[in-house]
Amino acid sequence: MKKIVWFVLTLALVLSACGAPAATEAPVAEVPAATEAPVAEVPAATEAPMAEPFRVAVVMPSAITDLAFGQSMYDALVRVQEEMGAENFEFVYSEGMFVVDDAAAAIRDYATQGFDLIIAHGSQYGSSLQEIAPDFPETSFAWGTTVDTFGQANIFAYEALSQEGGYVNGVLAATLSTSKVIGVIGPIETGDAKLYVDGFKAGVLATDPAIQVNVNYIGSFSDIALASESATTQIAAGADVLTGSAQMVVGAIGKAEEANVLWFGTQSNQASLAPSIVVASQVYHWEVMLKEMIGLIQDGTLGGQSFSANLANGGQVIEFNDGYALPAEAQALADETIKGIADGTVTITLP
Repeated sequence: MKKIVWFVLTLALVLSACGAPAATEAPVAEVPAATEAPVAEVPAATEAPMAEPFRVAVVMPSAITDLAFGQSMYDALVRVQEEMGAENFEFVYSEGMFVVDDAAAAIRDYATQGFDLIIAHGSQYGSSLQEIAPDFPETSFAWGTTVDTFGQANIFAYEALSQEGGYVNGVLAATLSTSKVIGVIGPIETGDAKLYVDGFKAGVLATDPAIQVNVNYIGSFSDIALASESATTQIAAGADVLTGSAQMVVGAIGKAEEANVLWFGTQSNQASLAPSIVVASQVYHWEVMLKEMIGLIQDGTLGGQSFSANLANGGQVIEFNDGYALPAEAQALADETIKGIADGTVTITLP
């Protein structure tokens, strides 16, 4: 009996001794992991600015291929991405958001996803932004075209001084017109569209006061059919040069091409739509403003400032169509006018 008890006690001691290394090994296994964690984190912390791309979301009423307002912002974001690198800059977009309530829902959804900058690319989104931005004080928002930040520290605003490029286009249009009748197809008499139309008319009349400038606002930014009808009417009235603003102009450009009537574009480069008749386009280069906003946000300023795109800062550029043979004297006059507006020696008097 004693032998059995002794055997049991001995066996227990042996088993206890076998279990000891397991208890010892647990901390040993954890020590390298704990030691290695800071080593693994150091490079990650050093690379954080490059590893975490700046993220932008944009909401726009029209398409990214509208050859007008929407495409001007999309193209600008692509330029920023090409400059910063896709690993450092990402963007997403919601296009065709002409219903303001739908746009507001998209803006709020992007804000909950933690984007660094959310752009409401349309003046109709202002009231929505004014409501949403205070709910996300750590997120930057921007909208245009306007200079109103609503006094909120996380809203940027941007505008285009489109009368400048409009004036240059008007000077060229007056120089090239032989019928002395020029037609303008406007969308709604507001914002950068009205500035462009007024600047264009001012450029025409400053060059040749005898030219007749017929302006027709069709009451829509997107009605292609109405724009086509307006262009047909303008051409029938003797216009040999046309221009217009907003995404609906693709209809007007088509009619101009059919009648071999010259066209001047704005917002985006429209030469690809009708290479034989598009002379030049005033193009919005929003990347000039976007890069400033990004720099401010990265330095801790989330909003409260407004920006203007103009010929002097490169936010507006007159892009000439290589497919159209612009006479040398007309090119020289255009270059001189651009320089004069940029340095202030040319004054634009709007009608």
